Amino acid sequence: MRPSEVTLNFGTPQDSPRTSSDFEEIHYPHYQPSSQGQPEELPLHYMSEETTRRRVHQHSELQYSQQQPAGYADYPVNPAEHDDGGKDVYAKMRQSHGGLGGGRPRRLPPPPPTSVREFISQNLEHIPPVFYTLLSCWTRFHGIGKADVVVWDEAHFGKFGSHYLKREFYFDVHPPLGKMLVGLAGLLSGYNGGFEFKSGEKYPETVPYVAMRVMIATFGVAMVPLAWYTAVELGMSWKACHLVALMVLLDVGWLCISRFILLDSMLLFFTFTTVFFLTKFHNQRFHPFTFDWWMWLAFTGISIGCVTSVKLVGLFVTALVGVYTIEDLWHKFGDLKMSLRDQLWHWGARVACLIITPIIVYMITFKIHFLILNHSGPGDSQMSSLFQANLVGNDFARNPLEVAIGSKLTLKNMGWGGGLLHSHVQTFPVGSLQQQVTCYHYKDENNDWIILPRWDEPAYDPNAPLKFLKDGDVIRLRHGPTLRNLHSHPIPAPVTTLNHEVSCYGNETIGDLQDHWKVEVVDDVKRGSKSSFEKIHSLTTRLRFRHVHLGCYLRAANAVLPQWGFKQIEVSCDKENDPEDIHTHWNVESHWNDRLPSGNAKFYRSPFLRDFWHLNVAMWTSNNALVPDPDKFDVLASAPFDWPFQHLGLRMCGWADNQTKYYLIGTPLIWVGSTLSLFFGVFLLGFYLFRQQRKYVDMEPREWDHFLYVGKIAFFGWFFHFAPFLIMDRVTYIHHYLPTLYFAVLMLAHILDHCFFSTKRFSEKTKNIIFGINVFLQLAMFYWFKELAWGIEGPISEYKHRGWRSVSTLYLTDATEN
Repeated sequence: MRPSEVTLNFGTPQDSPRTSSDFEEIHYPHYQPSSQGQPEELPLHYMSEETTRRRVHQHSELQYSQQQPAGYADYPVNPAEHDDGGKDVYAKMRQSHGGLGGGRPRRLPPPPPTSVREFISQNLEHIPPVFYTLLSCWTRFHGIGKADVVVWDEAHFGKFGSHYLKREFYFDVHPPLGKMLVGLAGLLSGYNGGFEFKSGEKYPETVPYVAMRVMIATFGVAMVPLAWYTAVELGMSWKACHLVALMVLLDVGWLCISRFILLDSMLLFFTFTTVFFLTKFHNQRFHPFTFDWWMWLAFTGISIGCVTSVKLVGLFVTALVGVYTIEDLWHKFGDLKMSLRDQLWHWGARVACLIITPIIVYMITFKIHFLILNHSGPGDSQMSSLFQANLVGNDFARNPLEVAIGSKLTLKNMGWGGGLLHSHVQTFPVGSLQQQVTCYHYKDENNDWIILPRWDEPAYDPNAPLKFLKDGDVIRLRHGPTLRNLHSHPIPAPVTTLNHEVSCYGNETIGDLQDHWKVEVVDDVKRGSKSSFEKIHSLTTRLRFRHVHLGCYLRAANAVLPQWGFKQIEVSCDKENDPEDIHTHWNVESHWNDRLPSGNAKFYRSPFLRDFWHLNVAMWTSNNALVPDPDKFDVLASAPFDWPFQHLGLRMCGWADNQTKYYLIGTPLIWVGSTLSLFFGVFLLGFYLFRQQRKYVDMEPREWDHFLYVGKIAFFGWFFHFAPFLIMDRVTYIHHYLPTLYFAVLMLAHILDHCFFSTKRFSEKTKNIIFGINVFLQLAMFYWFKELAWGIEGPISEYKHRGWRSVSTLYLTDATEN
């Protein structure tokens, strides 16, 4: 039976017995109420008048413009975004933009000002961020030189900046952009690179550490206006924009980390710029392929390249951009009105700007890194022998080219980031108890080995004709300093127990068949396959060493020995014969033989792409090796679940009564409040979805799209930054949460905006009171905790009230001092 039609009279809201939520309903200026005042008939089938939703458009175009967030005034609304085509409210919900709505409506450029007053009136929206930027300068620069000693990781990154000024090659687990900017800050400050940046050491007068800190802190200053403009582009109300800027300004965690010669302020800055450019691009979505559309898309890609070039943590915000892009393209794929040509253009634009551009930026930073650091330095051994041969001050290229019996040499493992075959007088505490053999990344005489004939051949005669090393030769390798022979036997290796142990055994006259190794040539990076040459060359020929008796291969992978092995890489004899396993590949690096002529430097060239890939794999490998030491308690370390509710902070320096102390911990209201907002945001989404299932419509399509859009940017940004640390094996600290915090702050502002500032449930006076309480609490907590970032003077016992939680490490007396 067909139900009777319902005539719906758009009268007063009191006519409806069922009410919606009291969240503010945004009305659009293109809507013109009927001048005749006739009721509109809607085909709301299968619903009775008692349960029919009533909605009344009560606001004029002027009222609409007055309701907009900061910077929204005078923004024309595109009717195509909001036209419901005369459909009912349920049809309007089905016409939403796939979760990619919301944001700031496109602003047409104003006419040129004709007076100073008109210019000021057109730029009133920029006054608050300017004001906040000035306050940010004060908080970041205030007393920045109070501690005249090397604080925390300044010992690392200040030293890396010195290497750039001296042009010495070094190795670190982070990409080079941030450290190059540290070096640039030193160069602009007049620093000559001569200071060693030892932890806790006092800065001499020749080191302009204050100027360097100020330059690095400028990135922290810029975070505040970026947060403001991002909130504006996200379509937040002016109250929410103020709260976002204030939280970034007043959080003592962000403040503290920005005041030293560290990479974190640069990482945070480029994370903020990536989100800002993404929101700017999103707000151009209805004007594709215009200049502004291309510009903001390209800036997003450049920013992705920069943030990943500072720290690999930048890949997390890259994931956020990637998910946004996938959703955007999926929505466009479902738009049947869009031509195939436009579809391909959209895909091509994303690939060019968000994939190719970041990769190019990332590679350019490494190219500049290699060009600057062209002198031999402490990080040489992490790179390939060919790369090292081209460094100024390195003598590899002058070493004899062809290897002969009797040569003294070092063997470089060709695995990514591989070290040098090494031994020392210490013995294994397990297994054979013989002399340890390891793989070591630093150059010393314990890396030296001498090629000798096997035991059943005549001893090496330095006066006999030279015998060059060839594929298939069986040799002994004698350790230079201890005169013991490289040896293996059927005893399990200490870490990789499926392989055989490799040790040093015997002396110049004592040995056995377990000392014999067969040389197997793999190829030569210059001469090609082994069939095209006979003699083995240093640096370029790739070798494998097969144990004659056991048939296993000398291998050095990424297994790290315990403390008794000085955390060096384990060397074992692999039972598996895998010719493609690069950890079983070796090359001759240093080579000494007075009977052979010097080599020619022109013969050695190392291509950039090979060096780029080699260094990146070495960075990843070393970063993954930063695991907690079970034998040592690290008072500075913390677990990911310690961060959102601030269970632990981090001491950044020594804790004596007579020195300035810094404690890295956030403002509790901001950290705890933003964490709770994440849970409440998920609950609120579920609440609305349940109501939609029951045919309630709490928001217009654009309101709903905006609620989802901002919520997804905030929640997924937080999730992509936080979740990876839950599965990492490496040691973690509280500063790893600082980029994650930004997205939690955006969620907190979004929830406050949605529940209070943009709802009609409360009067304007009540909204101002809620806003004022938030501002007051933030200012009060900043005043309470500011010494933790600006420097604590005197005994720590006088600051017990700053601890926040009883488990805080602020008052421990047995903490390790920097």
